[in-house]
Amino acid sequence: MKQIRPLTLALCCLAIAAGANAYEDTPAAAEATDERRYTYSWLYADDEEMAPRGGTTKGPEITLADGVGAAWESLQEPGLSKKEQDRRAILAMAGAYRTSFDFIETLGFTEGYRPSRPYQSWGTEHVYVVADEEDFISLQHILVMRIKQADGTLTDPMVIKHWRHDWTFEDRDLQTYAGHNSWEKRRLSRKEAKGAWTQAVFQVDDSPRYETWGRWHHEDGYSHWESEFTLRPLPRREFSVRDDYHALAGTMRISITPTGWVMEEDALKMVMNADGGKREEAPYLARESGLSRYERIVGFDFSAGDEYWADTGDFWAEVRVFWNNLYEERQGFALHKSVDGTPLYAAMFGMANDHAGKAVDPAATQDALATALAPYIR
Repeated sequence: MKQIRPLTLALCCLAIAAGANAYEDTPAAAEATDERRYTYSWLYADDEEMAPRGGTTKGPEITLADGVGAAWESLQEPGLSKKEQDRRAILAMAGAYRTSFDFIETLGFTEGYRPSRPYQSWGTEHVYVVADEEDFISLQHILVMRIKQADGTLTDPMVIKHWRHDWTFEDRDLQTYAGHNSWEKRRLSRKEAKGAWTQAVFQVDDSPRYETWGRWHHEDGYSHWESEFTLRPLPRREFSVRDDYHALAGTMRISITPTGWVMEEDALKMVMNADGGKREEAPYLARESGLSRYERIVGFDFSAGDEYWADTGDFWAEVRVFWNNLYEERQGFALHKSVDGTPLYAAMFGMANDHAGKAVDPAATQDALATALAPYIR
């Protein structure tokens, strides 16, 4: 059993704390240059002011997968029911990827508006299937990062448990974001839920992020899912550098491609009142467009991520049980991001490291989680 060394855990926590949503300082594509480019930009703005921020380092060379993937071919099989097409589209998101992330403000709504710098970054990550049931699929992302140093050598792999998304068919009970780091239940009507899949997205520590719903659409050679209008908390790439707005409000579209998948985001940057409602005067600062590409790769060594998930998966399963129990017990709740200088994700990563490779006693682990998480729950 190979545990993550404490130095590696510390570096992972620093990368997340830096506001990169675990993408900052991740491996760049081999062909990327030191001069990052942004073609969908503000042409008349000063180049230096609009230079993209985000990850600038490089990783080892990678190889993109050739041809059409098996997941894509499975999705194109004739005679599938609509639900089975949906399921195969969701499962097609699993696998090994080179990822790229682009976010840019496209327009502003306030007097004297000046666009924020665009964000660009890269990563290498594996998406694991945690659960594959008839009406429920869970996908866990894990980043494995090797950084190329000035002398050309590569660092040891850094492993970061990344975001998770759970998909539930015709789910009527959602845990929706309500602003100011709080969540509340929402119940869909039978009409709203019919034929739809909810997507519940979770932070790196398995605490909630947001939940939305939408429907998959399938045509010859094209499958995509479109969300309803959804409120989301600020991502780490934003709340580490911005405090002038409180939530993202918008829609998402996920499209399956022959060589991976793409997530497009269209979001308004919303300013909220203390009670969680949007500000009456000038509630929106700007509109942001986001594009996240997941391109299949082959030959990349994800063994460190495999080992981490094998060693800590049972612990994280208990973490999911804890949060599910909390959702059942409460109509709503709020979280502190940090207690006594320790962010929630750092506390949970530390517990995961302590449990790595050990047998997990469910009752004892639930007691330990209740003690550790109680100060963070408002």
